[in-house]
Amino acid sequence: SAVLLALSLGSVSLVTELWHLMLLMAGFGLALSGLGDVVTGAVASRWATRRRGMALALVFVGSNVGGALVPMASEAMASRYDWRFAITWVGIGTAAVILPFALFAVRDRSSREPASGEASQAPPAPTRACDLDLPAALRTRSFWLLSFLLFTFYFYYIAVNVHLVAFLTDLGISEARAAAGLSFVIALGIAAKLVGGAVADRFDAKRVLVANFVLVTLASALLLLAGHPATLGAFLVAHGFATAAQNVTLPMAVVYAFGVEHMARIYGALMVALLPGGVLGPIFAGAVHDRLGDYRLALGTFLLLNLTALAALFWLRPEQGTAAAKEPSWT
Repeated sequence: SAVLLALSLGSVSLVTELWHLMLLMAGFGLALSGLGDVVTGAVASRWATRRRGMALALVFVGSNVGGALVPMASEAMASRYDWRFAITWVGIGTAAVILPFALFAVRDRSSREPASGEASQAPPAPTRACDLDLPAALRTRSFWLLSFLLFTFYFYYIAVNVHLVAFLTDLGISEARAAAGLSFVIALGIAAKLVGGAVADRFDAKRVLVANFVLVTLASALLLLAGHPATLGAFLVAHGFATAAQNVTLPMAVVYAFGVEHMARIYGALMVALLPGGVLGPIFAGAVHDRLGDYRLALGTFLLLNLTALAALFWLRPEQGTAAAKEPSWT
C-alpha cells in the first residue's frame, strides 16, 4: 500500500488526460485502504490491551497532523516552483517516510507473544478461543447493527465535509471564514482523539460509543439550526470532536463485540458500508440543494438517520459465545 500510494501521488505530475487522473485516484483510494483505519487499528489493538484506547488515539492522531502539515508543505513548494514539482515530492516523501516503517517497524503479534501491559510469562488471554471470525460475526445482530451505524455516519459525515463550505456561504459567511471553520474541525480532531482514547480506557466500550454518537446526533441537530453564530460555533466543536473520536471508539466497539483475534477482517467487512454511505450522502445533499434551493431537507434527514442509529446502538452486545455466533450456517 505504501508503494502504491507513493506511485499514485508521484505520477500525478505526469497527467495529461482526465482518464490518467481517474486511474491514479483509483490507485490512491486502494492504497489508502491498506494504510487506513482497518490495518492501523488492527495492529494497535493487537499490541495494546491495558490502554488500547490511548494506543488507538495516538495512532490516529497522525492523520490530523499529516492533514495539517502536508498541505502547507505542498503549497510552499508549489508557490516556489509549480504543482507538478510539489506533487512529485509528496510522492517521494510518502515512500521515504512510510515504506521503511512498514518494512522494519510494523509486525504482527503471535498468540504466544505478550501484548503491552501483559506480563511476559502470562498465558494468552482465555477469551481468545471465543473470539469470533468473520463468518461467525456475519451471523450476529451486532455486525449488522454496526454496519448500519457506519452507513449512516458516513452518509452524514462525508456529505457535511463536502458541502460545509457551500452551506456556510449560503448563510452569508465568507468563503475564507467557511474554509477556516473546516480547518478548525480538522484541527480539533487531535484533541478529540486523545480525549476519546483516555475515556475509552476508563469506561465500557459500548457506553463510550453511545456517548460518541449522542454527540454526533447533537452536532447534526445543531447544524439544522446553524443560522445563529453561537449555534454554528457549537456545531463546529461538536462535529469536529465527535467525528474524530469515532476513529477510536469504533475499533474499541468491534473488539468489544467480536474480540481482537479476527478484528482486521471483521472491521474491514464493516467498512464496506463506507462506500454506499460516503457516495450517496454528498449526492443526496447536492440533489436536495439543487432542487429545493437549500439544505434543510438533507439536514433533517441526517438528523433522523443519526437518531435511528443511536437508538439501535443500545442493542449492541458482546457476541462471543452467543448461540447465533455458534451456528454453522444461516438460520
